[in-house]
Amino acid sequence: MPSRKFADGEVVRGRWPGSSLYYEVEVLSHDSNSQLYSVKYKDGTELELKESDIKPLTSFRQRKSGSTSSSPSRRRGSRSRSRSRSPGRPPKGSRPSPSVSGSHQADIKEAKKEARKEVLEVKLTPLVLKPFGNSINRYNGEPEHIERNDIPHKNTQVVEGTPLTDGRRLKYRLNGFYAFILTSVLVGASFFWDVELYYVYSHFLQCALAATVFSVVLSVYLYARALKAPRNELSPASSGNAVYDFFIGRELNPRIGTFDLKYFCELRPGLIGWVVINLVMLLAEMKLQGRTVPSLAMVLVNSFQLLYVVDALWNEEALLTTMDIIHDGFGFMLAFGDLVWVPFIYSFQAFYLVGHPTELSWPMASLIIALKLCGFVIFRCANSQKNAFRKNPTDPKLAHLKTIHTATGKNLLVSGWWGFVRHPNYLGDLIMALAWSLPCGFNHILPYFYVIYFTILLVHREARDERHCRKKYGLAWEKYCQRVPYRIFPYIY
Repeated sequence: MPSRKFADGEVVRGRWPGSSLYYEVEVLSHDSNSQLYSVKYKDGTELELKESDIKPLTSFRQRKSGSTSSSPSRRRGSRSRSRSRSPGRPPKGSRPSPSVSGSHQADIKEAKKEARKEVLEVKLTPLVLKPFGNSINRYNGEPEHIERNDIPHKNTQVVEGTPLTDGRRLKYRLNGFYAFILTSVLVGASFFWDVELYYVYSHFLQCALAATVFSVVLSVYLYARALKAPRNELSPASSGNAVYDFFIGRELNPRIGTFDLKYFCELRPGLIGWVVINLVMLLAEMKLQGRTVPSLAMVLVNSFQLLYVVDALWNEEALLTTMDIIHDGFGFMLAFGDLVWVPFIYSFQAFYLVGHPTELSWPMASLIIALKLCGFVIFRCANSQKNAFRKNPTDPKLAHLKTIHTATGKNLLVSGWWGFVRHPNYLGDLIMALAWSLPCGFNHILPYFYVIYFTILLVHREARDERHCRKKYGLAWEKYCQRVPYRIFPYIY
């Protein structure tokens, strides 16, 4: 099979069909059967070109800065006329009339000059492809220009999400970690002002019920406002069934001005609230058991889950590629999950230790810490590798990774962490969940509720992903499954 010359995502010069003009285009995919490249022009036009109609950027001299840029769509009228005759030239077979004045001939010469200038500008038109988020995309090792609006602010970053169905890319402000710092300052101030945080533990069920009521009210509001939302702003998961749409969410990105309701709730209230509740449980254990310092088991649970939350907030940009953001709407499912399930259910281990003290030896604690770190390394490295590959598959740092090319133009990783199992991030997540349950001992099932629930959730999600990928990638997915046979647990499942 002939080898391809240009890689997916590479920016090259593509000849416009029927003309001799070349424009900068992005290579989308390559058909090995027809040997045609699918490319995208600056104006959004997608065409298939032969390899002979594509040239690398280095074969052209870059025009000077400040030149006027053009796109294929702006010049189509002039190109279609130039196929029959050059701009400013009389029709073939005709001669200028002797009565043509000198000024008219001068106008013709000026028109020819402008036409040549136009052709020159068209040939050297740069194509600015915005990178995902605030990262720098690289094509053949060359960094791409970043617009001024994409430069990180002093305390926050504004990045763009994945393209929507209508081509728009919403902007998101990455300030979750700073929100966590601000919350920590407020909690510290509450100690200084002698605020009784024990109230949260003594009214744990009442707080959970209040959060549930709020999530229901929020879901009603979201569904009501979605009834007036334009069709292009609806979630791909919405079905038209009122009950299902209330649960899954009808509007994809409900916003009040620039404030994105779903994006805010995904990380901030739930994850930060989880950490605060864990801290309350630590204080409650010391108060109820008369301890001057918290137990080792409580310290491990708080530390493990704090690391998990800080990691999620620090790598906040990865959230923009998840199903929650790009596919599911914002309805009761996410509202209840973000505001109730995460902060109150995920804190069961700390809640259990308040009334059931567990003495943990240091050798056992060391093994649990090692297990936690093992899960964290797998989880973080796998996710980082996936996100880096999604942003820029041609990054030289990823050149050692092996891939399988698919008919969609995308490649599937079959080496690195993603050659170990198909979902190494799920594996790391489950190992961490087990590690922060083990300090509670084995006298009750409550601390292990999260592990059991999370295992069922991820196995179900993996099966859903499997069906989706098999349908999307076809034969390439079959080859991938042969290369990477285990789904989550190596040699088991």
